[in-house]
Amino acid sequence: MGAHRGLGNPCPIEHRAQAILRQYLLGIEEFEKTNDHSDAFKSTNDQSNTQVAPFDFALPGSQPAFQKETLLPAIRAALALNCHIQQRSQFDRKHYFYADQPAGYQITQYYQPFATEGSIVLYDHDGIAPEDGDTVQVGIKQVQLEQDTAKTILQPPSETLLDFNRVSHPLIEIITLPQIHQPKTAAACVKKIQTLLQAVNAVTTGMESGGLRADVNVSVRRTDFRPHSSAGSLDRGQVSLGQRTEIKNLSSIKAVEDAIIAERNRQISVLESGGVIEGETRGWTIGASETVKLRGKEGEVDYRYMPDPDLQPLFINEDLTFMVTKTMPQLPDRTVEELVQAQSLTLKDAKTLVELDDGDRLDYFDHVCEQLSALHCDPSLSTQISEDERQRSGVNVANWALHEMGGLLSTSETAFSPVLVPAQDLAYICLMLEIGKITRRTAKHLFGRKFRGDRRDVKNIVAEENLLLVHLTDEQYATMALDLINSNPVMAERVKKGQLGKLQFFIGQMMRKGQGKVMAPKAEAALRQLLEIPQQ
Repeated sequence: MGAHRGLGNPCPIEHRAQAILRQYLLGIEEFEKTNDHSDAFKSTNDQSNTQVAPFDFALPGSQPAFQKETLLPAIRAALALNCHIQQRSQFDRKHYFYADQPAGYQITQYYQPFATEGSIVLYDHDGIAPEDGDTVQVGIKQVQLEQDTAKTILQPPSETLLDFNRVSHPLIEIITLPQIHQPKTAAACVKKIQTLLQAVNAVTTGMESGGLRADVNVSVRRTDFRPHSSAGSLDRGQVSLGQRTEIKNLSSIKAVEDAIIAERNRQISVLESGGVIEGETRGWTIGASETVKLRGKEGEVDYRYMPDPDLQPLFINEDLTFMVTKTMPQLPDRTVEELVQAQSLTLKDAKTLVELDDGDRLDYFDHVCEQLSALHCDPSLSTQISEDERQRSGVNVANWALHEMGGLLSTSETAFSPVLVPAQDLAYICLMLEIGKITRRTAKHLFGRKFRGDRRDVKNIVAEENLLLVHLTDEQYATMALDLINSNPVMAERVKKGQLGKLQFFIGQMMRKGQGKVMAPKAEAALRQLLEIPQQ
């Protein structure tokens, strides 16, 4: 079933533009593909681009058949959003005429969705706008199962191609309450929901890989606007607004924020010049400065929702909900907290680990830590590892898994994979560093060799290339330091006069001359003694 994972109804954003006295609110609808390989309303699992089920083409006599396998990832998604799972829900038809849906309607859950009344909390470290303070709570009105439609491929100047491969794929639509008041916070909300659903294995891929789409609703009004007393009731947390527009199919977190800003500015400009905002669907292109009109916006009445007579109501037993709840993996906020508290990672590094590579980088980090912990238990090594090194092992592993790996990935334009530097090899590199068997320069050399495809075991590379650190005596350090000082008398004099930054030049030269056998702290100690600089 097509999964709309979204910030469904508006996640309104309120803004007081300087000197304009306007408010704007926006809503986001996210459409997410559930992590299931079946097609929600097909009786076949055909994956070919040319073979689709008869129902996808709305051929006469074809009928939908709900595939129950799609339900488990959808329930996981709803639970991750703190929703209440309804024991009874039903499917409805959303009528509209567009080429991506030959039947003239889309299967959704408008009246009785399977999950309601959820919420998520956004923190300042999630990237919310400074104006919103430390936290923002966003209510989830409902999560509903939905049928995906055909992919529309524009062929300028006048042709449109249709790809029916994804028709009837499972989607969930997540509809938030209008409780967001800044574009930056709306983007953070989309990212947070994506991270949550990936953490519980509820969706296929992230936004940039096509696993999520977002629609944004933007509305602007004067700050001194007061609704008429006869105005209809509003959802919890919703504010009465002006006419809204909808921006369709945003495919990245940045696009969400940029499109909101552009549409906000357009609406303010129209209103300030005496114009009227029309209810319409608009489009956004990455890099554009404004949104463009696609078509007039249908209202809920125009969709003529009705119960689907071909699909039975959906019943979800409490036992199933309980079972899914008990088997849910840990949510990202708790994982970040544990990484900071138990592994002493910085908040930034912890969040990056959780969010990178659909969780694969965090799994890699955990695996390396497990391998390193096992090495720490080796009786022949345990006495060589200081307590301080044990406590810092998580920080050290994170540095390699994030920063050293990230540097190599960026320069080689390679996608991350845990097999690039196997976990057991990185654990051994970290161990050798901890017990002083190799220098950091040698460790980087080993890491790079493995990254670039050296299939030898790290132990063998160390042995074959004679990379084990041979500890130099204090006299040998002093001799090397004295040679460098005598070769660079002007630089040495500057260091003696207080330009301690120049000391790093000498340390670097000693390490290069030592070819991986010089320890930076010992080199610095020897230099400070000869240059008569107090030891740190």
